[in-house]
Amino acid sequence: MTDKPPMSPAARPSPEWLEAEYNNRAAVPDHPVLMSRWKASAAEVRAAHPPTPIAYGSGERQVMDLFEAGPDAPIVVFIHGGYWQALDKDWFSGIAPALLAHGISLAIPSYDLCPTVRLGAIVRQMETVADQLRARSGRRPVVFGHSAGGHLAACLLSQGRASAAVAISGVFDLAPLIPTSINAALRLDARDAAALSPIHWPAPDGSTPGGTVLDCVVGGDETSEFIRQSRDMADHWGAKGVETRFEALPGLNHFTVLEPLTDPDSPLVKRIADLAR
Repeated sequence: MTDKPPMSPAARPSPEWLEAEYNNRAAVPDHPVLMSRWKASAAEVRAAHPPTPIAYGSGERQVMDLFEAGPDAPIVVFIHGGYWQALDKDWFSGIAPALLAHGISLAIPSYDLCPTVRLGAIVRQMETVADQLRARSGRRPVVFGHSAGGHLAACLLSQGRASAAVAISGVFDLAPLIPTSINAALRLDARDAAALSPIHWPAPDGSTPGGTVLDCVVGGDETSEFIRQSRDMADHWGAKGVETRFEALPGLNHFTVLEPLTDPDSPLVKRIADLAR
């Protein structure tokens, strides 16, 4: 549990305020243009560098794409966002070339979506991905993810399934989502939200197999709640001995925050590559 005292009823934010803070598509009106760029870039990369599809389960969506830099290259995993209820791996192939340029292989899994499955099932699917890649390479992967993927990356680090995690615009405390429209598909109640929030999970430490590095990165132009979530997560686990880093990238919103991942010279790509080595 967090060390903060419970919020008084009068101080609790209204459902309307939370909706505005967490509804990223409404907060960024040109998100369709930005997302269409993701899709177009991904298609170009997949045509030029076809990935190897690897099934990690029996379901149609339980497949990851592996972009290989070489037989002995370190592997990093990107977990996509979409509030656990939208998108798939095919939207994000455009980030592969920047990491391949550093000699880093990249795996991008799809996963089943809410409301078809519950959020806990998605967490378990990502556990399987991390375990399968560890068996393949002999080492725990670095995991990084965006939004819902940032949540899942932190979960894997807590469990000792990752050597490090970079959470981009992550949601680490799910309770604020309960009164929002986002929860229609998630179907979270207070108990579910607490159980599935990595800010309440054990912080990895020296006795935990795996890594103890968590970067919490967020766009400087994102809503105050997304910035707070990343700062609080870094502060909370940092106080428990995790090597954490919080960074708000100036001028970037919830969608443009992914743009540095397409640039091999960006500090974010270099950071992920360094962690993978």
